[in-house]
Amino acid sequence: MEKQKLPNEQVIMILGIVSYIGCCCTSGFGGLVLSGIGLYLAKKATETYNQNPDTYSIKGVNTWKIVNLVAFILSILTIIYYIYMKVTGKDIEQQEQLEELMRQFSNR
Repeated sequence: MEKQKLPNEQVIMILGIVSYIGCCCTSGFGGLVLSGIGLYLAKKATETYNQNPDTYSIKGVNTWKIVNLVAFILSILTIIYYIYMKVTGKDIEQQEQLEELMRQFSNR
């Protein structure tokens, strides 16, 4: 008998992939939420597998659990960096440097 995929395996996969985009585009907050949901669903899928190991295959869920975990850690690091930049005021300095570069290139 062929083993079935666990419920929500595709959702866990999609959340893992999209959480990388959320990590970069939303200062880490979107990635944190999406990968957190993915980790929660992966935990539920693992519990389902533990109840019926003969029926389901766990390979895909384990892979996407790791992807979600890496995205979660990257999101936390991105949030820490974002907070550091805001607290020290370096984000304003970088914005001013970028505006100066834009002026220099537009004057050419």
